[in-house]
Amino acid sequence: MKNLVLFLFLVMFHVATSQSFLHRDGQNIVDKDGNNILLRGLGLGGWMVQEGYMLQTGAYAGPQHVIKEKIIDLIGEEKTKIFYDAYLANGITKRDIDSLAAWGFNSVRLPMHYNLYTPPIEDETTDEITWIEKGFKMTDDVLEWCKENKIYLILDLHAAPGGQGKDANISDYDTSKPSLWESDANQKKMIALWRKLANRYKDEPWVAGYDIINEPNWGFTGQNKNGCDETSNAPLRKLMVATTKAIREVDNNHIIFIEGNCWGNNYEGVLPVWDDNMVLSFHKYWNYNTLGSIQQMLDYRKQYNIPIWLGESGENSNVWFKDAISLVEKNNIGWAFWPMKKVDNIAGVTSVTMNPDFEIIKNYWKDGGEKPSEAFAFNALMQLAENYNMENVTIKPDVIDAMFRQVMTNTTIPFKKHTVPGIVYATEYDLGTNGYAYQDEDFINYKTDTGIQGPWNKGKKMRNDGVDIQLCKDDNSNGYEVFDIQDGEWLQYTVNAIEKGSYDILIRYSSTIKEAIIHLENEKKHISKPLLLTNTTDKSAIYKIVTFKDVKLVKGENKLKVVFDKGGIALNYLEFKIKK
Repeated sequence: MKNLVLFLFLVMFHVATSQSFLHRDGQNIVDKDGNNILLRGLGLGGWMVQEGYMLQTGAYAGPQHVIKEKIIDLIGEEKTKIFYDAYLANGITKRDIDSLAAWGFNSVRLPMHYNLYTPPIEDETTDEITWIEKGFKMTDDVLEWCKENKIYLILDLHAAPGGQGKDANISDYDTSKPSLWESDANQKKMIALWRKLANRYKDEPWVAGYDIINEPNWGFTGQNKNGCDETSNAPLRKLMVATTKAIREVDNNHIIFIEGNCWGNNYEGVLPVWDDNMVLSFHKYWNYNTLGSIQQMLDYRKQYNIPIWLGESGENSNVWFKDAISLVEKNNIGWAFWPMKKVDNIAGVTSVTMNPDFEIIKNYWKDGGEKPSEAFAFNALMQLAENYNMENVTIKPDVIDAMFRQVMTNTTIPFKKHTVPGIVYATEYDLGTNGYAYQDEDFINYKTDTGIQGPWNKGKKMRNDGVDIQLCKDDNSNGYEVFDIQDGEWLQYTVNAIEKGSYDILIRYSSTIKEAIIHLENEKKHISKPLLLTNTTDKSAIYKIVTFKDVKLVKGENKLKVVFDKGGIALNYLEFKIKK
């Protein structure tokens, strides 16, 4: 028995110590054997640092300190603490990290708020820096969950002491107090925090590295308040050099990720680098997925012989995700998309339910009126905190599919298993991209200096493709329907027929136009004659059913396209009935 215990210990020790630190090797991030490691990650945004837009309060309660003040006004400080304890406890758990690993992510970017680790400078009573164990314990937990899943953790100082940018929502910058750039004490605290973090995690190989200051956006000498026209960025470089020095006093193992000014993209005056284990990070939102959109970073990589990493991206359409990830991976660039959880959204891997009572609070903050009672507000906020638990969020398979499978192939797969006879809801068309799983005129969401190109997705419900989906009030629905259907668009469905034969396919729809025309196709040919769909608003029933007769299906898998020769309807579902 003793020999068995010793053997198991040695096996566990080997597993625990076989992992190596990632490091820079020329233009690559590699492991100890020199294998190139392409980080594919997700940022845990909105957890340690609340951003109002993730709660849908950004226009009137953006930075975390404003959100917290408004909550205190409703329920008092004691209950506010109870809410935030629940919010943090539910926001990220082991189940979240397990899910990310199962979906294909090999890394996690942890956006940290300094005030979970150390109090603000105005609360310090001596010249010594006070430490708070809560943030370190939360970080320890995430690291442990990452280690169990064999995925990397990147520590990201998202809200630095005082705030590092004029974009206050990101860094929780309070304009009534000195910023990071206006206070030596705040800079001293930031440097000390990184030294303490590095000392704590110096021997942890599943920590990929330290992203030492997220999205600085501050005008030092230029005209742009967010630092986009800075040509020297001297204060930024000086602080990052000092932070690096403090980290290297205790930790020579880990990569240091740096970000330029202007939300991580202006490196003028920041380069050349000052450390031999450093990676340049950049952020990419809303621009075109062309080589030109990343050319500056590619030039830096070649000029300074250093790896580059897309530290933040996302919040766009599935097609944009596929194209962006394809672009950077073809150019040997890892990535971390943003974020994991937002309230009532389609562009993330999950969506947090907006409970109706919190919406009442949100509307009160926005418009005023009758103040919700303390009991009502507390219950609403605690329900919101509960909704953040991974078991309560809505997972978005279409987003995950776009980020991984669709990058490699244009083939389609079912959104879910559809066995017929039975009902197939219109919004449950196949997973895949435009021209393969569906055909939509406005399927991609690009934004440039001239604004948004096309209306893209008009409904912004349920799925993040180009297909327009809205809420459906028909009791005979899954809560959603496809609408704004244009001439020539189509949707593909994979169904599994329990037996070969002739099926009647019933189409439930609503329409305000005089007539629409649809037909069915399989992968090779038309399998039905055109079907006329007339106006449904001239009767008491908003929805109507028409039927494709005697549609031949093979046993097993069938891929069917519903083609809208003449659009204009809202499509609820298809019901398959076998003919005996």
